[in-house]
Amino acid sequence: MQVAIVSTNGVDVDEHFGKATRFLIYELGTTGAKLLAERKTESLSVGDPDHPFDRNRLDAVINTLEGCERVYCTKIGDRPAAELKKLGIEPVIYEGPISEIKL
Repeated sequence: MQVAIVSTNGVDVDEHFGKATRFLIYELGTTGAKLLAERKTESLSVGDPDHPFDRNRLDAVINTLEGCERVYCTKIGDRPAAELKKLGIEPVIYEGPISEIKL
């Protein structure tokens, strides 16, 4: 299973989905996680907590997640989470080492 991980340091899941400027793409298997790629993107957030929902920005981020069944992040807004679920991508709230993520 391919998953996307939001990480600033490449070791831990440590960032909000909306702030992600890159996703680490891993293949999760019974023996653990194997890094496949790093995909860069423009963050969904523009830094204004009251910003209106921007469908174009979300679509750009979603394109970065192509082929992934899950996305691991420390937080995610309700609207982006719902939009991901509609596409079959499960948001997983997790904070900690990537090495501890299991199937």
